[in-house]
Amino acid sequence: MDTITDTRPCTVVRTRDELRAAIGALRSAGRQVGFVPTMGAFHDGHLSLMRHAAADGHAVVVSLFGSPPQFSPTEDLSAYPRDEQRDLALAATAGVELVFAPPAHEVYPDRFGTTIRVDGPTRTLEGATRPDHFAGVATVVAKLLNMVRPDRVVFGQKDAQQVAVVRRMMCDLDFDDVELVIGPIVREADGLAMSSRNVYLSPQERVAALALRRALDAAQATIDGGEHDPRKIERAAHSVLSAEPRCTPDYATIVHPDTFVVADNLAEPSLLCVAARIGPARLIDNQRLTLA
Repeated sequence: MDTITDTRPCTVVRTRDELRAAIGALRSAGRQVGFVPTMGAFHDGHLSLMRHAAADGHAVVVSLFGSPPQFSPTEDLSAYPRDEQRDLALAATAGVELVFAPPAHEVYPDRFGTTIRVDGPTRTLEGATRPDHFAGVATVVAKLLNMVRPDRVVFGQKDAQQVAVVRRMMCDLDFDDVELVIGPIVREADGLAMSSRNVYLSPQERVAALALRRALDAAQATIDGGEHDPRKIERAAHSVLSAEPRCTPDYATIVHPDTFVVADNLAEPSLLCVAARIGPARLIDNQRLTLA
């Protein structure tokens, strides 16, 4: 994790009117705007996205908002790790100038009645097990894009299916004046993908979580050994997850990275997605597969 140093603090706004006034001031100063939507609990992966947003001198705006519609009744939004002051200090080290941290009623006022449902990439994997999740994602992202009106928005590759859903939504709803940038997965030194949910893990569970990285590596090694059957490659990854006693696998599935249709072969771009529960945390990871 980046060390928090003395830097110029971010400006924090809580309402749409304050947000629009602050962005208007940036525009009046001739600045373009890069935007990073987040739920907080920042780690180096988030900070890398903020730095991508700042490329070419863009003023960086970050939203700090846990959207209730993204969570099902069995998922506790209130348990999501929060430390706003720490997040603001870390965002400042990445050059963030403006943070939008609204209360829920500012984004979802009384009698709010609109939901955006995206077909296609929502049908499989996370969409199959969390049927309302991506409707919540698409709706809040569309609202935030309309409120911020950025020139650039940045998401992380770790949430690959979310990226596919947002890309489809932005295309379908004509957000074609916003550049969509995808930042690469940022990993710990041992290969574990950085995630806010990693803080839930005990030391033993933290070691067990490396099974996700090993599963991705096993799949690529299977391909390098000459196997091109997607189902056999998936089984190789799944067996690695199953071999870890503290790991409960959810899926190890090869899909097209844009449509999230399950792959019948590796002739087209192929993304292996894995998900598993380790202790109290449900973790995901993914990797592009390359033919030997």
